[in-house]
Order: sequence, then C-alpha cells, then structure tokens
Amino acid sequence: MDRIRLGILQVNHDKTETIGDHFPDDAHRFRDLLDEQEQRFRYRVYMTIAGEVPAALDEQDAYLITGSPLSVLDEHAFLPPLYALIRACHAARKPIIGACFGHQAIAAALGGRVERAVSGWNVGIDTTQFERVRDYMQPLEDLNFYAFHEDQVTQLPAGAERIGTSARCANAAFVMGDHILTTQMHPEFNPAFMEAVLDECEELLGQPLFKAAKASLTRANHGPKFAGWMTRFLVQAVTAYQQQTREQG
Repeated sequence: MDRIRLGILQVNHDKTETIGDHFPDDAHRFRDLLDEQEQRFRYRVYMTIAGEVPAALDEQDAYLITGSPLSVLDEHAFLPPLYALIRACHAARKPIIGACFGHQAIAAALGGRVERAVSGWNVGIDTTQFERVRDYMQPLEDLNFYAFHEDQVTQLPAGAERIGTSARCANAAFVMGDHILTTQMHPEFNPAFMEAVLDECEELLGQPLFKAAKASLTRANHGPKFAGWMTRFLVQAVTAYQQQTREQG
C-alpha cells in the first residue's frame, strides 16, 4: 500500500537542558522507532500541547498520541480539543494509537478512569504479559518496555478490551474494536534516553526506587518488537477504514 499518513499528536515539549538539548523530542523518537520497519510512513507532527489538532479527521490516515510528563488528572488547555479528536476518531473508527499519556488520554476521553497509582511510580523495565491475541501481535510474547508513570488507567472505557497487564499496572494495554491500540509503556524510549531521564529524576524518585529502576535496565528492551505490532495494526486499520469510507461513499 502507499505510505500511510501518520499524524503524531505531541503532548510534551521537553525544555530541560540535560535532556531536551541532547535527544530528539517525542514525535521524532516515534519516527525513529517506526522508520526501522519495512512499511514506511509519511509523518505530520501536531504540537497538541500548544492546542494544535487536525482541522479535519481525514487530514491523516491515522493518529498517534505521545507520552508526556504531564498528567491527564490536571487541567490543561489542550485536553478538551484532544479529547474531542479522540471521540471523533472512535466514532468514525479512525485508527489511533496511544502510548503512556496517550493511552490514558484515550481511556479518559472515552469514559474510562485514570487515577494516581496507589503503588506509586512505575519506573524502569516493566514486563507486559499479553493475554488477548490480535493477528498483528506476532510473534506473540511478553514484552519488556521502559516505563515511567505515576498515573494509570484503573477502569477501561465501555467496549474496551484489555490485552496486556503487568505486575505494577493492571491495564497496561488495551484495544477498542480494530481501530484503537494503546500501551501504558514507552516503546519509543531507547537505552541512552532512559538512562538520562532516570538521572534527571533521581531526586524526585528517591534512592531506593532510583537504584531499582537503574538495575532493571540490564534487562532487554522490546520496544522495537512492539513497533512491528504497531505497524501491522496501522496497515490493517487504515485499510479497513479506507474500505469503510468507500462503502459509505
């Protein structure tokens, strides 16, 4: 198929000197991740953190919402237009992926619940056990991801199906129909970036958690494998949406 037009909705702009000046931003981390796949994409980045969202749903073939250090539990001016776009995508069965903040935003926009985790921060390598199968989840296996979150989805939206869980995050991944795929984790993080984030947040986390998170980084990161799942999901979901559009038109 032709290159899929993927709109990346960036909900973070890292301005810290130690991180922001030395690493690509969230949108480019996802571009780097997906560019390793055989399927190629055409990207458009929307600075959603500044209120930018697509003027029309079909500006792009699919959308991806990035992570962010911000919380969906707080009031942000960009959240209402983002939630409106999520609801429009869901109503039209427009393909959309959410990671970390994006995962939580999709859940919140569609009637789920996001809360501060009673267990506190989940930081470092965390393993998602995948319990439901889709044909784009091949080869099916449990995946290690970089995690960095304090909030989590505690109630899924009506019609959502949990596909993955972890020891510290019950709703680690979910789908809705064939057009929504989410993960609480960070497939786009690479080892150097995760190390830098941890070093930046050492005081915030405290020594016991910081040291445990650092120690976990010796384990493999399977973010690139999940990128394969994302790519196959997008190909299937975009094809289905285009077929649906032709039938309706």
